[in-house]
Amino acid sequence: MLVARSHRAIVAALLGSSMMMPAFAFAQEPAEDVNDEIIVTAQKREENLQSVPISIQALSTKKLDQLGISDFNEYTKQLASVSFQTIQPGSTTVYMRGVASGGDGNHSGSLPSVGVYLDEQPVTTIGGTLDVHVYDVARIESLAGPQGTLYGASSQAGTIRIISNKPDLTKFEGRVDAEVNAIAHGGVGGTLEGMINTPLSDSAALRVVGWYQHDAGFIDNVAASRTFLGPAITNDEGTVLTGNEPGISVNNNAYVRNNINRRDVYGGRAALKIELDDSWTVTPSVLAQKSKNQGAFGYDPSVGDLKIERFANEYRKDRFIQAALTIEGKIGNWDLTYAGAYLDRKTKSYNDYTDYSEAYDAIYANYTDSDTNEFICSGLAGCFYYQNAEGETIDPRQFILGTDHFRKTSQELRIASPSDSRLRVQGGLFYQRQSNRIFQDYQVADLAPLLSVNDRPGTLWLTLQKRVDRDYAAFGEASFDIDPTLTLTAGGRYYRYDNSLVGFFGFGRNPDYVQGADDNPAPNAAGSSRTGVGGCFTTGGLTLRQAQLDGASTTLAPAIVPGTFCTNLGTPMNGTVVPKSTKDNGFIHRLTLTWKPNDDVMTYATWSRGFRPGGINRRASIPAYAADFLTNFEFGWKLSPMRGLRINGAIYMQDWKKFQYAFLGENSFTQIQNGRNARIRGLELDVNYNAGNGFSLSGSAAYTDAKLRGNLCSGASDLTANCADSDVSAASGTRLPITPKFKGSATARYEYDMGSGKAHAQASVAHQGSASADIRTSYATAWGRIKPTTTFDFSYGYEWSNLSAELFLDNAFDQRGELSRNVNCGQCTRINIVPTQPRTIGLRIGSKF
Repeated sequence: MLVARSHRAIVAALLGSSMMMPAFAFAQEPAEDVNDEIIVTAQKREENLQSVPISIQALSTKKLDQLGISDFNEYTKQLASVSFQTIQPGSTTVYMRGVASGGDGNHSGSLPSVGVYLDEQPVTTIGGTLDVHVYDVARIESLAGPQGTLYGASSQAGTIRIISNKPDLTKFEGRVDAEVNAIAHGGVGGTLEGMINTPLSDSAALRVVGWYQHDAGFIDNVAASRTFLGPAITNDEGTVLTGNEPGISVNNNAYVRNNINRRDVYGGRAALKIELDDSWTVTPSVLAQKSKNQGAFGYDPSVGDLKIERFANEYRKDRFIQAALTIEGKIGNWDLTYAGAYLDRKTKSYNDYTDYSEAYDAIYANYTDSDTNEFICSGLAGCFYYQNAEGETIDPRQFILGTDHFRKTSQELRIASPSDSRLRVQGGLFYQRQSNRIFQDYQVADLAPLLSVNDRPGTLWLTLQKRVDRDYAAFGEASFDIDPTLTLTAGGRYYRYDNSLVGFFGFGRNPDYVQGADDNPAPNAAGSSRTGVGGCFTTGGLTLRQAQLDGASTTLAPAIVPGTFCTNLGTPMNGTVVPKSTKDNGFIHRLTLTWKPNDDVMTYATWSRGFRPGGINRRASIPAYAADFLTNFEFGWKLSPMRGLRINGAIYMQDWKKFQYAFLGENSFTQIQNGRNARIRGLELDVNYNAGNGFSLSGSAAYTDAKLRGNLCSGASDLTANCADSDVSAASGTRLPITPKFKGSATARYEYDMGSGKAHAQASVAHQGSASADIRTSYATAWGRIKPTTTFDFSYGYEWSNLSAELFLDNAFDQRGELSRNVNCGQCTRINIVPTQPRTIGLRIGSKF
């Protein structure tokens, strides 16, 4: 995207002024060592970044502070290989290197393809990446490409690691930081953060961190109304004419307000480090965070810039707690590490689903028989049974009350040989169990009890299920120095997974409704006799619907998930129902040859493979989906050609076999099937330069070319097969969605002495190209492309003694960047665009002690 001439002038003026300011400064302090090592633990050992044969981008504590990074959106803007889909903070699905088919992130959908770790413990979750507040963090490591040999199933395409600062036994220290900001077209927000590290004895120290963040809104909910179709217009003889009588009209006057997308986050982290002796250390820690999002975080371009029409006060609450324990020690001269954690996450949301009602009211307008073209009914009021207990037509709008209760337990034990040996090995065992209680209540106000889900008056549709995913693994890796410059590394992971799903989904069933009988009442508001209670299993193993048709016993099997009336998702067995499950095992590998002729040059070639487990669809009639696999061929380099300069990069080619493809199917119900193959080619570059005189420059970029291999079929039970042109959902060669061809960022910074302190000026630019919002051609066309965007951030600050202050201007030219495009249902036509935050000006102040 081109920047206007005036914009270029502002950039040049700021950078120019920052370079001239030293003329007014006092004597320059000695420059820092520009060749300071960056230590990472990507291979589960402490190593110099320039010696690790993996494509890594690392954001250090200093870099995170300089860029003012505090959350997921801010740090992923700096990670060139990372892209994501989002509806709002906390409801985000992460992708790396273009490994994206779109539609992921549902609570009973595919497992993520990118692993997320907090220190040694995985915090990867189904249905949205944890948006952990970033403060007092040692570094964030982005590991691109399959990392499954060391990090497991959900690191198919890469891994993001958040490494916190650990308790320090040598000193007492602390810091307090605050921020206030104002958003163009929006409100005022701010942040308050603090940290204390205190030694408790010669062998123990405690580090405690806390934060509160208020994000101001900038989306306006504007006045709107909806009118649903009434009865079809007929003449005196009853012949249907064109058009409909006016139906029920509603408005959102009670919910009209500005800046509805507000967010509040507060939480804390505590870690206790205990040195048992010179060789053994125990570090228990706990992290807790609670957030509340209010309103919609997207806007409807057909309504106006940063404007939307909503008919309810929407919200999402997200609370998670993680308790972790890390034990590190030595057995002889071998390192032994245990890492265990328990994560408990609860979310609760309330969403307006008016768009669904509006779309289906239009779809059923003057609905006719497909064979005879004879008129059948018109609109939701005429084609369905949206009625109260008195039989009167009611407002058909739906509102979704949803909760998820996610739990994860992980255990890892590994041992590693000395890192200075010619042959270095490490190996370990891993176990993980994660579960999710899924609850989605689609409510229609005043819906008759006999037309609702049984025992839930006012509920049109209910999803209440329990999902359990278990992973078991044994892994190992060995590195052998063939000679002082050449190293061969081979790693492997044997895995086994066992995933299950059980519960209820669908509509209710009027107890007086008997399948096949004459003069039946409506089975439910949707008139469906199959989906829901009609599909629940009886003690005889038949569905209730089939049992009535066969004249068999209609005694329902016991409900398996508490809160359900019966069970229709599972496998009937001996008078009850057991969870549907899928399980498999296999082996993945990584083979790397590294050449390091000197400390300034390293190249490597890697052949690796990653995987993602299969799973169960929540619609019982759809079969399980299988694991998908990513094979990676990569050549990379890490160069330090001159003092202060690092140039790291990689080129790669990836084959993605029978990728898991999630989409909204019948009744806007998410289903997952294995699709065709895809191939991905790309280039990554990470450059850092420190001149040693206060000036530094850093940048990263990624080029990604991800395309289908073979036609992706629509409406087929086997999406991996060939199909006729009329059934092609996406043709061979179609680019995979979400990931732009190009993404990059760059930061220039100048620091200089001024008086008794040090001043700095900084300018950053971030750009990402356009991308398709969906892999299916027709949907991608209807939704429009995610537009390219370029944003500029500026800051100027001063540090003296233990105090600091900084003025900043983010998205200086108020670019309306797009993070995601989506719709509320499969047939909905109103587009929601989740934008980047508008121009934001603010002040940060801090104190260290």
